[in-house]
Amino acid sequence: MSKQQKLPYLVGSKWTARQSIWGWRHFQVINRTKQDKWVFAEMVASCDVQVRFWLNAQQLSQESDWLPGWRSLEEMRGKEQII
Repeated sequence: MSKQQKLPYLVGSKWTARQSIWGWRHFQVINRTKQDKWVFAEMVASCDVQVRFWLNAQQLSQESDWLPGWRSLEEMRGKEQII
């Protein structure tokens, strides 16, 4: 029996950074890799494909840093009031 892959939905998912990263907030996961017990996601800016970086995928679950989907500033401000 094969082991279940951690975070199989990761590739193709879209994320909004709470703080801009190299001038951008909207990113998409284009690749994933697993090293030992850690899963890493390769992020690319939606408006500039030259802006890419690898991130520990666990960080995406921290709502203080990342929100799932692409969100507008207004949506993010409204979410901050709820939190």
